[in-house]
Amino acid sequence: MSMKLRHHLLLISLVLAVFVLLAGCQRQDHAGMAEGAMKNEQTEQAVRTVLDEQVQAWNRGDIEGFMKGYAKSDETVFVSGDNVTRGWQTVLDRYKKNYDSREKMGVLEFTELEVRPIGEDGAVALGRWRLTRAGDSPHGRFTLIFRRTTDGWRIVHDHTS
Repeated sequence: MSMKLRHHLLLISLVLAVFVLLAGCQRQDHAGMAEGAMKNEQTEQAVRTVLDEQVQAWNRGDIEGFMKGYAKSDETVFVSGDNVTRGWQTVLDRYKKNYDSREKMGVLEFTELEVRPIGEDGAVALGRWRLTRAGDSPHGRFTLIFRRTTDGWRIVHDHTS
């Protein structure tokens, strides 16, 4: 076999090897992207489930059930207007004080919900809230930061206006 032919065969072998490696990397990238998309969908669905359960609890007059959506921690933060409330128990006490009757609670709905995962154990939810009551319909927006905890996905920071 001539030297020139050997060089051509070697070059062809190298090119084929590069194509095989690139094809394998591309399959891994697609597999990784598909896995990431699936995790994002699972996170989004888990967060939406927490929010759905909160609405159901609120609408049956169950503030403590509503609070199951929050991390039961001293680190939990609720911001509304110019007030910052820290700690799960303090947030619960605030809700119980401000919504001490079914009439004040009204019927809650969340709309325009957007959920964006942040890394493996975090997510941000943006949406609108509305209470429908006999005499009024207060409404506004919220931004919630969720963290995956041992109890599941829970709100650790709530900014509601």
